[in-house]
Amino acid sequence: MLAQFVFPSKAGLFRIVQHGRRWRSLLDSQETGRHPSAPAALDTLRREWPEARLPACLSEWRYLPEQALTHSRLPLRPSLA
Repeated sequence: MLAQFVFPSKAGLFRIVQHGRRWRSLLDSQETGRHPSAPAALDTLRREWPEARLPACLSEWRYLPEQALTHSRLPLRPSLA
């Protein structure tokens, strides 16, 4: 998984995920759109989900860089036979 911004709300978990050169906006596991930039994705989410009260700045979202996501995975251990 690539870098992403995450914000939990009563409506669900909102995510803005880097996907190549584009950014995908998601609510829980449902994709809501593709955008040229993370701020554009945030603007669209705020317009479509005003009741979620999403922060206006991405700096108020939790940022998960790609490296943090890959290092958090536990390595698979071979089964002992």
